Amino acid sequence: MASILRSGLERRSRHHVHLSTDPGTARRVGARHGAPVVLEVWAEAMAREGKLFYRAENGVWLTERVPPRFLRVLG
Repeated sequence: MASILRSGLERRSRHHVHLSTDPGTARRVGARHGAPVVLEVWAEAMAREGKLFYRAENGVWLTERVPPRFLRVLG
């Protein structure tokens, strides 16, 4: 978690970073990989800075990267 808060969310071997639209969905998806940690992404602020988002056919939002200044850990 500390490295994500330092470097942000990166796509790594994927084509994009995958974002859920609500904390409940994020928890369900994250639980497939152990104990989930949910991060809030300040997407509106990212968009104002020109960062692009795409909506996949399954409703998931995609982006190239989420810099750490746009992240907050949800309790």
